[in-house]
Amino acid sequence: MKMMHFRHLGSDLPASTRVGGFTLIELMVTITIVGILLAIGVPSFRGFVAGQRVKTASYDISSVLTYARSEALKRNADVVITPNTGGWQNGWSVAAGTSTLSQHDAFSGLTITGPASNATYASSGRLKAAVTGFNISASGTTSIPSRCVSVSLSGVPSSSKGEC
Repeated sequence: MKMMHFRHLGSDLPASTRVGGFTLIELMVTITIVGILLAIGVPSFRGFVAGQRVKTASYDISSVLTYARSEALKRNADVVITPNTGGWQNGWSVAAGTSTLSQHDAFSGLTITGPASNATYASSGRLKAAVTGFNISASGTTSIPSRCVSVSLSGVPSSSKGEC
């Protein structure tokens, strides 16, 4: 009886001529693992992004308050920060007299509450009237901590975690 020998294709080829790559099973396992990692990571990433938006908005408000105070001192004139129509979350403008110094756009996905009226810096760099704090929070969620930007009577803003 004659014995038959089967050779595995490519087994006797030199290593330099073998074709490399992934098998279909290896590719499917990799895609499955990536899918599981994305399913775990995406919800926490959304929370991270919302938290960063809140921090960015609080920084923007703090910097515009510092800017307005600086301009009031530099120009030796009143500088007014005015909310856009619909409130602070729709943006604001900074003006000295009739000239607009800067304009800020609305923040999407955030709720910003602040003073009921304008915030006015006198030429001394102090606020003309006490200003309630700016409360910034992510819309539609309570799991993201809110931030408060408060302004001292001397006109210096400060930011902290939590409600005002």
